[in-house]
Amino acid sequence: MENENFIFCLEAVPDIDHLIETEVVKNLETLAFSHEIASIYKTCDTIEGLEESLNALLYDEHFKDYEIIYLVMPGQQNNICLHDYYYSLEEIAEIFEGKLKGKIIHFSNKKILDLTEDEAQYFLDITNAKAISGYGIKHSKVDSIHLDRVFFSLFQDSDDPIENVEELHQKHYALCKFLDFRLYY
Repeated sequence: MENENFIFCLEAVPDIDHLIETEVVKNLETLAFSHEIASIYKTCDTIEGLEESLNALLYDEHFKDYEIIYLVMPGQQNNICLHDYYYSLEEIAEIFEGKLKGKIIHFSNKKILDLTEDEAQYFLDITNAKAISGYGIKHSKVDSIHLDRVFFSLFQDSDDPIENVEELHQKHYALCKFLDFRLYY
Protein backbone atom coordinates (compact mmCIF):
# COMPACT_ATOMS: atom_id res chain seq x y z
CA MET A 1 0.00 0.00 0.00
CA GLU A 2 1.68 3.22 -1.18
CA ASN A 3 -0.42 5.76 0.68
CA GLU A 4 -1.67 5.01 4.13
CA ASN A 5 -4.85 7.04 4.42
CA PHE A 6 -7.76 6.55 6.72
CA ILE A 7 -11.42 7.46 6.74
CA PHE A 8 -13.23 9.18 9.56
CA CYS A 9 -16.94 8.41 9.24
CA LEU A 10 -19.58 10.27 11.16
CA GLU A 11 -23.14 9.02 10.77
CA ALA A 12 -26.24 10.83 12.00
CA VAL A 13 -28.58 8.60 13.97
CA PRO A 14 -31.86 9.37 15.76
CA ASP A 15 -30.41 8.52 19.19
CA ILE A 16 -26.79 7.63 19.98
CA ASP A 17 -27.93 5.67 23.04
CA HIS A 18 -29.61 3.04 20.82
CA LEU A 19 -26.80 1.28 18.99
CA ILE A 20 -27.59 -0.37 15.68
CA GLU A 21 -25.26 -1.74 13.05
CA THR A 22 -25.91 0.16 9.86
CA GLU A 23 -25.02 -0.58 6.25
CA VAL A 24 -22.28 2.04 6.59
CA VAL A 25 -20.50 0.02 9.29
CA LYS A 26 -20.65 -3.12 7.15
CA ASN A 27 -19.17 -1.29 4.16
CA LEU A 28 -16.38 0.25 6.23
CA GLU A 29 -15.55 -3.28 7.40
CA THR A 30 -15.46 -4.41 3.77
CA LEU A 31 -13.05 -1.57 2.97
CA ALA A 32 -10.83 -2.63 5.84
CA PHE A 33 -10.72 -6.28 4.77
CA SER A 34 -10.63 -5.95 0.99
CA HIS A 35 -8.64 -2.73 0.54
CA GLU A 36 -6.85 -2.46 3.89
CA ILE A 37 -8.34 0.99 4.52
CA ALA A 38 -8.76 1.65 8.21
CA SER A 39 -11.49 3.89 9.52
CA ILE A 40 -12.98 5.37 12.63
CA TYR A 41 -16.76 5.23 12.81
CA LYS A 42 -18.79 7.41 15.14
CA THR A 43 -22.40 8.41 15.42
CA CYS A 44 -23.96 11.69 16.43
CA ASP A 45 -27.47 12.94 16.99
CA THR A 46 -26.83 16.64 17.63
CA ILE A 47 -24.65 19.43 16.25
CA GLU A 48 -22.74 19.34 19.54
CA GLY A 49 -22.05 15.65 18.95
CA LEU A 50 -20.80 16.39 15.43
CA GLU A 51 -18.54 19.15 16.73
CA GLU A 52 -17.28 17.05 19.65
CA SER A 53 -16.47 14.07 17.40
CA LEU A 54 -14.62 16.12 14.81
CA ASN A 55 -12.78 18.12 17.49
CA ALA A 56 -11.65 14.87 19.14
CA LEU A 57 -10.24 13.79 15.78
CA LEU A 58 -8.51 17.16 15.31
CA TYR A 59 -6.53 16.62 18.48
CA ASP A 60 -5.57 13.05 17.59
CA GLU A 61 -1.87 12.84 16.74
CA HIS A 62 -2.76 10.73 13.67
CA PHE A 63 -5.24 13.31 12.27
CA LYS A 64 -3.00 13.90 9.26
CA ASP A 65 -3.60 10.26 8.27
CA TYR A 66 -7.36 10.81 7.99
CA GLU A 67 -7.63 12.27 4.52
CA ILE A 68 -11.35 11.61 4.06
CA ILE A 69 -14.08 12.75 6.40
CA TYR A 70 -17.19 10.81 5.40
CA LEU A 71 -20.46 12.35 6.55
CA VAL A 72 -23.56 10.15 6.37
CA MET A 73 -26.27 12.60 7.29
CA PRO A 74 -29.74 13.39 6.04
CA GLY A 75 -30.62 16.88 4.96
CA GLN A 76 -31.88 19.08 2.20
CA GLN A 77 -29.56 20.42 -0.47
CA ASN A 78 -26.87 22.31 1.43
CA ASN A 79 -28.06 21.56 4.94
CA ILE A 80 -27.64 18.64 7.27
CA CYS A 81 -30.33 17.54 9.69
CA LEU A 82 -29.51 16.48 13.22
CA HIS A 83 -32.21 15.87 15.81
CA ASP A 84 -34.81 17.64 13.63
CA TYR A 85 -32.67 20.79 13.30
CA TYR A 86 -31.14 21.94 10.03
CA TYR A 87 -27.62 23.36 9.83
CA SER A 88 -26.25 24.99 6.71
CA LEU A 89 -22.88 24.06 5.27
CA GLU A 90 -21.86 27.67 5.96
CA GLU A 91 -22.55 27.09 9.68
CA ILE A 92 -20.58 23.83 9.57
CA ALA A 93 -17.70 25.62 7.82
CA GLU A 94 -17.62 28.28 10.53
CA ILE A 95 -17.57 25.67 13.32
CA PHE A 96 -14.48 24.08 11.74
CA GLU A 97 -12.83 27.26 10.53
CA GLY A 98 -9.27 26.50 9.46
CA LYS A 99 -9.31 23.02 11.01
CA LEU A 100 -9.77 20.72 7.98
CA LYS A 101 -6.57 21.52 6.09
CA GLY A 102 -6.02 19.12 3.22
CA LYS A 103 -9.08 16.98 4.01
CA ILE A 104 -11.71 15.74 1.60
CA ILE A 105 -15.21 16.10 3.03
CA HIS A 106 -17.47 13.53 1.39
CA PHE A 107 -21.24 13.34 1.85
CA SER A 108 -23.25 10.20 1.15
CA ASN A 109 -26.40 10.60 -0.92
CA LYS A 110 -28.56 10.81 2.20
CA LYS A 111 -28.55 14.52 1.34
CA ILE A 112 -28.13 16.46 -1.88
CA LEU A 113 -24.95 18.46 -2.36
CA ASP A 114 -25.65 21.26 -4.81
CA LEU A 115 -23.28 24.15 -4.22
CA THR A 116 -22.77 27.23 -6.32
CA GLU A 117 -19.18 28.05 -7.15
CA ASP A 118 -19.20 30.76 -4.45
CA GLU A 119 -20.72 28.45 -1.80
CA ALA A 120 -18.15 25.75 -2.52
CA GLN A 121 -15.29 28.23 -2.46
CA TYR A 122 -16.53 29.68 0.83
CA PHE A 123 -16.62 26.24 2.46
CA LEU A 124 -13.17 25.35 1.16
CA ASP A 125 -11.63 28.71 2.10
CA ILE A 126 -13.09 28.77 5.61
CA THR A 127 -12.26 25.15 6.52
CA ASN A 128 -9.05 24.83 4.45
CA ALA A 129 -10.40 21.51 3.12
CA LYS A 130 -8.89 20.18 -0.11
CA ALA A 131 -12.27 19.25 -1.61
CA ILE A 132 -15.91 18.59 -0.86
CA SER A 133 -17.80 15.86 -2.68
CA GLY A 134 -21.20 14.26 -2.72
CA TYR A 135 -24.22 13.69 -4.92
CA GLY A 136 -26.74 15.84 -6.72
CA ILE A 137 -29.45 13.21 -6.40
CA LYS A 138 -30.92 11.63 -3.30
CA HIS A 139 -32.55 8.41 -4.40
CA SER A 140 -34.61 6.42 -1.90
CA LYS A 141 -33.88 3.06 -3.53
CA VAL A 142 -30.21 3.56 -4.51
CA ASP A 143 -27.72 4.21 -1.74
CA SER A 144 -24.33 5.70 -2.63
CA ILE A 145 -22.45 3.45 -0.19
CA HIS A 146 -21.05 1.13 -2.88
CA LEU A 147 -19.84 4.01 -5.05
CA ASP A 148 -18.46 5.70 -1.93
CA ARG A 149 -16.47 2.55 -1.19
CA VAL A 150 -14.91 2.58 -4.69
CA PHE A 151 -14.16 6.32 -4.40
CA PHE A 152 -12.38 5.80 -1.07
CA SER A 153 -10.35 2.86 -2.37
CA LEU A 154 -8.95 5.02 -5.19
CA PHE A 155 -7.17 7.17 -2.61
CA GLN A 156 -4.90 4.26 -1.77
CA ASP A 157 -3.12 4.80 -5.09
CA SER A 158 -3.42 8.57 -5.50
CA ASP A 159 -4.06 11.57 -3.26
CA ASP A 160 -5.33 13.62 -6.20
CA PRO A 161 -9.13 13.93 -5.89
CA ILE A 162 -9.53 15.09 -9.51
CA GLU A 163 -7.62 12.10 -10.86
CA ASN A 164 -9.64 9.78 -8.61
CA VAL A 165 -12.97 11.23 -9.72
CA GLU A 166 -11.95 10.79 -13.36
CA GLU A 167 -11.10 7.15 -12.68
CA LEU A 168 -14.34 6.69 -10.74
CA HIS A 169 -16.29 7.98 -13.75
CA GLN A 170 -14.34 5.70 -16.09
CA LYS A 171 -15.09 2.63 -13.99
CA HIS A 172 -18.67 3.44 -12.91
CA TYR A 173 -19.94 6.07 -15.32
CA ALA A 174 -23.60 5.03 -15.26
CA LEU A 175 -23.86 5.08 -11.46
CA CYS A 176 -21.89 8.35 -11.19
CA LYS A 177 -24.23 9.91 -13.73
CA PHE A 178 -27.37 8.43 -12.12
CA LEU A 179 -26.48 9.73 -8.64
CA ASP A 180 -24.87 12.90 -10.07
CA PHE A 181 -21.50 12.54 -8.32
CA ARG A 182 -19.95 15.97 -7.65
CA LEU A 183 -16.55 17.24 -6.58
CA TYR A 184 -15.83 20.83 -5.59
CA TYR A 185 -12.17 21.78 -5.16
